[in-house]
Amino acid sequence: MKLPQNLAAKLELRKQNNALRILPSTNNLVDFSSNDYIGFSKSNRIFENTHQYLKNNAIVQNGATGSRLLSGNHSLYAVAETSIAQFHQAETALLFNSGYDANVGFFSSVPQKNDFILYDELCHASIRDGIQLSYAKAYKFQHNDLEDLERIILNSKANLQDANTIYIVTESVFSMDGDTPNLVDLVQLCQKYDCLLVLDEAHALGVIGEKGQGLTQELQLQELIFARIMTFGKGLGCHGAAILGAPELKMYLVNFARSFIYTTGLAPHAVATIYMAYQELELQNTAVQKLKDNINHFNQEKNRLGLKALFVRSKSAIQSAIIPGNEMVKNIAQQLQNKGFDVKAILSPTVPEGQERLRFCLHSYNSKEEISEVLGLLSTFVF
Repeated sequence: MKLPQNLAAKLELRKQNNALRILPSTNNLVDFSSNDYIGFSKSNRIFENTHQYLKNNAIVQNGATGSRLLSGNHSLYAVAETSIAQFHQAETALLFNSGYDANVGFFSSVPQKNDFILYDELCHASIRDGIQLSYAKAYKFQHNDLEDLERIILNSKANLQDANTIYIVTESVFSMDGDTPNLVDLVQLCQKYDCLLVLDEAHALGVIGEKGQGLTQELQLQELIFARIMTFGKGLGCHGAAILGAPELKMYLVNFARSFIYTTGLAPHAVATIYMAYQELELQNTAVQKLKDNINHFNQEKNRLGLKALFVRSKSAIQSAIIPGNEMVKNIAQQLQNKGFDVKAILSPTVPEGQERLRFCLHSYNSKEEISEVLGLLSTFVF
């Protein structure tokens, strides 16, 4: 059956703009593209420990069998949520099937009509999609610009009813730029104006902090943030997410977050993998430290090679070189791939036109020689 004409036209426009998305095939290139920052997705120890935990606890079950509110709330959920809350020094944790589900569930249900949501303009699509489903008023502020945010807070408070709330939303590491907000000053701003801060820590888990706890705990701000979203498909190398917060918030989400209520729960194996990945973070931080060393080396090398001006300033595992134009950035990415390095081009409309980029994701298992070589190749391709 043919695709409707208006949908076919949209696909054709993507092709003309050199922006058509296709699913990539697997490859054996040096990994500078995955979010597996500390190698947990390939960890044999986590794999074996998960299997052994399930065997030791006589858990022989392939699926959750239903939503958590019906038949899917198997015993592993309580074990994992308690452990996650303790690791993150939070009162409670509530597991969701993915980071996308967590953000859509939170922002579509928690902010109410006549509340205000003020979000960084570079917040992830899952946050923005959740906000679109909310009845609250929403305004974006300029990226990491606390002066602009304060201006919007003052405008919002002038129109705020007594019973309503202002939610401030940002990320600890932004997925495309790899930069971070000034979280200490942001928390102080929220306290000054009685706003509630919501922080997505997706790209900080496993990366920032002595044991990869995230930016909040590195700065000891966990008592001052209303909700944290921890996503496991990146630094933890598995799948799922958790929202951290007060017991009342957890109860509210269980009752009103539709992406939690109306979906089959994670299988016991998925939850056990999350639990074992956290045990691995708790036990050792060698991978976290190796990643930090590689980030430092990457930044030193891009300075040595005269590439600093190309890159967005970042001290995280995400390093983005701005190369405007879909055709140009795709061409350079292909040249790097031809040399054995899996570096991906990020095209518009995923990023704004003129902000197309090569996105380098660094890992604990990348060698310093690989980092130096890929940046050396980049310098020959762009200069």
